[in-house]
Amino acid sequence: MRKQLNTIVELTEHLLEGTSNELQIYVLDFPGAGNANHYYEISGFNTNTNPSCQFSNGNSGLDIYFQNGTIPEKGVNGVTIESLLAVCADRLRSFQAGPFACDDNQDALDNISNAIKFLQKRTRSRIARQVEGKEIV
Repeated sequence: MRKQLNTIVELTEHLLEGTSNELQIYVLDFPGAGNANHYYEISGFNTNTNPSCQFSNGNSGLDIYFQNGTIPEKGVNGVTIESLLAVCADRLRSFQAGPFACDDNQDALDNISNAIKFLQKRTRSRIARQVEGKEIV
């Protein structure tokens, strides 16, 4: 879900009534090629309280930059959807190997794995058609 805030768009589909809704997700750029955005911010957290952040300066936001432009033309300048999904899949696999294993986690993991497979299928198709790395369908 998107909520327009002037030129900034707030995403809300991660919010669930009755839970802590402190994380905000913002789209901070205009759509580019393919009508997709490339710059997102997740905010509303404090890394000072996270034991994994040994070198934290108390940042309360995470900037996510997606690849913007073709790699042959622009070089690698951002992450891919597949790379972020791989992080989510790894975290769910870890939960499934520990005390928090459950059917819902497995269903989420299965769907993330399927999403990665479909995105890879799309890329293989683009390679076969010799359009990968080009701004054409």
